[in-house]
Amino acid sequence: MRAQMNEHWHHLPASEVLDLLASDPAKGLDSLEITERQGAFGPNRLSPRRERGPLLLFLQQFNQPLVYILLIAGLITVGMQKWVDASVIFGVVFINAVIGSLQESRALKAIEALRRSMTSVATVLRGGVRLRIDAGELVPGDIVLLQSGDKVPADLRLLDARGLRVDESALTGESVPVEKQPEAMAHDALLADRRNMSAATRLSTRSAAWWWPPAMLRRSDASANCSPPPRCWRHR
Repeated sequence: MRAQMNEHWHHLPASEVLDLLASDPAKGLDSLEITERQGAFGPNRLSPRRERGPLLLFLQQFNQPLVYILLIAGLITVGMQKWVDASVIFGVVFINAVIGSLQESRALKAIEALRRSMTSVATVLRGGVRLRIDAGELVPGDIVLLQSGDKVPADLRLLDARGLRVDESALTGESVPVEKQPEAMAHDALLADRRNMSAATRLSTRSAAWWWPPAMLRRSDASANCSPPPRCWRHR
């Protein structure tokens, strides 16, 4: 299936998308197929940013224009053999770096804790049964059902919908919710014009729908040229 992940999913008819992902729109994936795909693709989560160590955080506190000026002033006072003034200047710079690194470390820990607490759930069709699962458990080919107020749990390809609108202002800059439709789009359609696709974390503002996720959240499609494979989603 990995060979199919670079397909332009917005350009393919919904029926062909289902065939490529071996997904049944009436039943969804079975438990064996889900297990295999979870092992092949991993969790449906963004890769965590590489953490900066305490030493790097401390050194980054010196990368400021005001600190440069103070260090130059300190070197000048050393050259003038004004040891007390130099000690005060270097002491202030050092204490500022210590306090700044501690504050930044605490802020990063708070942000990470908040990220972990903000888990999202998805309504899926698996084995013919509608289930509520952690969005991180989604796999390519899952049938995802959305209704008004739901967050889009993954990058999705629309299968069916009636009057669906999705808030994509953070992605496209549009001030009003975008109406979605399941028909195939032109191969060279811009990201903002792909009305049969929806990016993760966007908010469904009207109606409900049926999608299927094409790819895991490894990177943002906003900066990619190719379309990842979508998860199926159907409007109810």
